[in-house]
Amino acid sequence: MSTLIVNARVVNENSVQELDVLIENGHITKIGSDLQSNAADRVIDARGKYLMPGVIDDQVHFREPGLTHKANIYMEARAAVAGGVTSFMEMPNTVPNTLTQPLLQDKYDIAAATSLANYSFFMGASNSNYDEVMKTDVTEVCGIKIFMGSSTGNMLVDAPEVLEKLFANAPCLIATHCEDEPTVRQRMELYREMYGENVPYNIHALIRNEEACLKSSSFATSLAHKNNTRLHILHISTGDEVFLFEPGNRSNGQILLSNGLPKLVTAEACVHHLWFDAEDYHNLGNKIKCNPAIKAPHHKEAILQAVLDNRIDVIATDHAPHTMEEKKQHYWQAPSGLPLVQHTLNVMLELSRQGKISIERVVEKMSHAVADCFQIRERGYIREGYWADLILVDTEATTTVSPDNIESKCGWSPFEGTTFHSQVTHTFVSGHLAFENGKFDESIKGKRLNFSR
Repeated sequence: MSTLIVNARVVNENSVQELDVLIENGHITKIGSDLQSNAADRVIDARGKYLMPGVIDDQVHFREPGLTHKANIYMEARAAVAGGVTSFMEMPNTVPNTLTQPLLQDKYDIAAATSLANYSFFMGASNSNYDEVMKTDVTEVCGIKIFMGSSTGNMLVDAPEVLEKLFANAPCLIATHCEDEPTVRQRMELYREMYGENVPYNIHALIRNEEACLKSSSFATSLAHKNNTRLHILHISTGDEVFLFEPGNRSNGQILLSNGLPKLVTAEACVHHLWFDAEDYHNLGNKIKCNPAIKAPHHKEAILQAVLDNRIDVIATDHAPHTMEEKKQHYWQAPSGLPLVQHTLNVMLELSRQGKISIERVVEKMSHAVADCFQIRERGYIREGYWADLILVDTEATTTVSPDNIESKCGWSPFEGTTFHSQVTHTFVSGHLAFENGKFDESIKGKRLNFSR
């Protein structure tokens, strides 16, 4: 079915213009003013609403296979689509860990059958699977994930010779979780001795502190520069780290430095590190326990400034659901991670409403720059010939988060009770109207992302 969207306030490539957009055969075929409505099977009048390229979330944990009591690809992809996320890249710390090419293919097969959103999956690295990593098809896989600090589903890579070999020979982008493991372990023992079992929740920010993050991020950056490796450091959580990254600007499908060379090391900020700070542990406790930790308020401000300065290139979620029963455990037992994918865009539009970031910059960091960073083919922009991954957003409507409207399988959100001054009304995934005014159309599934490498 062809669709004509008329009278939309199109947010695309640093401008907002009232335009019409025609969708045919899954693609954007025409963009202009006063397009003829008889050219389409369906016409949507978007007057007063923003039309944006769909959000591309480069870091989610959908827990399938092996941890499906927490989440699965089917339900988390629905949550993503409901929140305007049309494409996701999922992490390898499932059960079993995604450390072989057949296990990687298993996840693609599950997504092809169940995911309403477009998808890609990271190949996981370990201390012993170098040969499997080197088999990765760089045109069909988003990247290689290395945990340089342990987290949920421990996949720590800490052998120096393995890290050197991976950075020297990686066939595509390496994405890293950076926390220095010896520092974290040392501080964990320190605070366990200090507090025993009765620890305050905000101890998490002191255990997984600035030193642990900066030490690991600095090491990863040095490996990248030494080996000329394309590196993407995930979920920056401190202002201390932002000075590791040079400002970059998008140009012709690349992120370039001021000297015109491609930016070798890029970085990601996550919405929870831009929204919450250590003061929120008092009310939310384990609900916002995550790795790397949410830290003191000044880090939140520094990360946002680095986003605005283009030192940090993309915004994502690190969506990582656990059951509420798991989160209610004692601090030492409660797992790290929180569900975010359904409200990531709401968070950023709320920050825009507060005057902290423009709506054009939100689109750049959540769509354009992600596509450029990963070299995603024909997505991330509103351009003729590109896939029609599009969302309509009403900023005159509100979204109040409650258990009744949470789509993630875990059934809870750290934003419960929050009212955002925006609402995603329509989500097109590869041209298919997958979500409209609260209702899903699951008759067509999302597509596998391809990469121009």
